[in-house]
Amino acid sequence: MYSDKDEIEVRHVPESRQFEARLHGELAYLSYTVTGDEISLDHTYVPDAFRGSGVAADLVRAAVKEARQRHWKIQPRCSYVVAFFERYPEFADVLQPQHS
Repeated sequence: MYSDKDEIEVRHVPESRQFEARLHGELAYLSYTVTGDEISLDHTYVPDAFRGSGVAADLVRAAVKEARQRHWKIQPRCSYVVAFFERYPEFADVLQPQHS
């Protein structure tokens, strides 16, 4: 079981087009596609044992960090990602204009 004391390390894995976190051998990920200077965040998956523990938010924060570094605009396609940006408007600077 995940504990708040566990360190979550999110890795960007471009060849898989995912941001990934391994938690006790299980994979959580946020998949994406890139077109030009836009990154579409398509799907978030977190194993049942780790849901509600902030793992999905860490995946999105990693995507935001990468988008800022690469000057990408985010197109949220995943319902979790849409809700994340509604909950944390301080990250809206990376959204495509129609989503900010």
